[in-house]
Amino acid sequence: MDKLKGRHAPLRRSLWVVSLYLLAGGLWITFSDYLAEQWFPDPEALSRVQTYKGILFVLVTALVLFLALMRQFSSDRTMLSLHHHQREEIQNLNQFRESVIERANVWINVLDPMGRVVLWNKAAEDISGYRRAEVLGSDEIWPWLYPDDEERARIRARAEEILRDEGEVVGYETRITTREGSQRLISWNSRSLRNDAGDIVGSIAIGQDITDIREAEITIRQRERQLSTLMDNLPGMAYRCRYDEYWTMLFVSSGCRELTGYEPDELLNNKRISFAELIADDAEEDNLRAVESAIGNAEPYSLEYPLVRNDGQRIWVWERGRAVENNGGLVLEGIILDISDRKALEDELAELATLDPLTGLLNRRETTRLLEEEITRAKRYGRALSLLWIDFDHFKDINDEYGHAAGDSVLKATSHLLADSMRRVDVIGRFGGEEFVVVLPEMDRYEANETAERLRNLISETPQPLGDGKTVRLTISIGVSVFPDNGPDFRALCAAADKAMYQAKSNGRNQVVMAPLTEEAHNS
Repeated sequence: MDKLKGRHAPLRRSLWVVSLYLLAGGLWITFSDYLAEQWFPDPEALSRVQTYKGILFVLVTALVLFLALMRQFSSDRTMLSLHHHQREEIQNLNQFRESVIERANVWINVLDPMGRVVLWNKAAEDISGYRRAEVLGSDEIWPWLYPDDEERARIRARAEEILRDEGEVVGYETRITTREGSQRLISWNSRSLRNDAGDIVGSIAIGQDITDIREAEITIRQRERQLSTLMDNLPGMAYRCRYDEYWTMLFVSSGCRELTGYEPDELLNNKRISFAELIADDAEEDNLRAVESAIGNAEPYSLEYPLVRNDGQRIWVWERGRAVENNGGLVLEGIILDISDRKALEDELAELATLDPLTGLLNRRETTRLLEEEITRAKRYGRALSLLWIDFDHFKDINDEYGHAAGDSVLKATSHLLADSMRRVDVIGRFGGEEFVVVLPEMDRYEANETAERLRNLISETPQPLGDGKTVRLTISIGVSVFPDNGPDFRALCAAADKAMYQAKSNGRNQVVMAPLTEEAHNS
């Protein structure tokens, strides 16, 4: 009805204006003619007045028409400008919708107060699988997206709260069912919409598909748990540290506790102590050189060094790592293992390789090696060196009478007695059977002879245990050779001392015999 009235309004206004014009024209003609006849009775004058009156009427009506047209044209120009502005606004809104809403990579939809869809952008189509034509003006989308009755009721109740302006949601997560039947997790931000009058006209919801993000987070958490489990079960300590003078730890695994005796957070960023302070002083320089060389060659590094634990215990560790780039700088990543048991075994094996298993003295090979080193040193500095070749007298009789176990007991006891009577710089070793060799650095013939006599007297005066509570007395024969008087190398010295020892045996045993000087020594 209002629209019909609106269409007839221009006609009524036009008829009203024409009626006023006719009325005004009729009144003008009637009264102006009457007044003219009254004022100008002369026909000729009346004719001129009638002419002027007609011209005046035309001018007045033209002026009125001009003013009316000016007003109308001005109004039309204003309306045209307004319409042009409105068209621009509509075009801008369409461009905004096209560029922002339609091209947005997030789901955007608008509901009216009845929960029906009035806006459904392309991202909503792509994520849900439902086309805009299927959902606009309808609320059928609810059971499509949420087929479970309880879930749908809960979510619709939340949407209705927003439509009633009872709050808004941020990061509200729901799981939708797409047209293809797959499940997608959507994070919603939603609020109510109001018009210029302040009335609620619906709600807008913006949804982000976070399915892949959540799956990635789950995968990352699983990997973190696996990595944590792996780190916790490592037989040592995994680390990441800065390449600086403190080896500042940025990460350490829980194995730090068992390895160093410190809690992991006590080492992080040198909170309580830096890792460099745990490294024994004699190893720090070697470690630094090895790491620098590995970085320069773009290779991993392997280190073995002693570490001082929180309780003061000194342990050996093996470290394997490499340098990696991190935010434009270098950090070191690797693992550190406790190799104290292995190191102890290596030391034990090394000891077994150099010691005689029965007496605990050096074996023949190690004694020979040390003798060669001492000869080289004596040559370099022009110093004397003496060698004692010792053999037990009638030792076979002890084995035959008391048994080999008793003989071993005597060998061990005598060996300890000889070793305890040496200087710290002296070297004593078992060459085999009951033969022993003593190396006396920086000792000349006279001093060597005195030492040999002292040892001979010590053995002859000290009863040796047989292992069953009994003891036995024995004597030794000693041959003495001196460098360089009796030869320039270890073979010559050993041969001269051995020959002198056999001479002592021939002379009646329990004697010391000095090896005779060589011709070169006599001539010098």
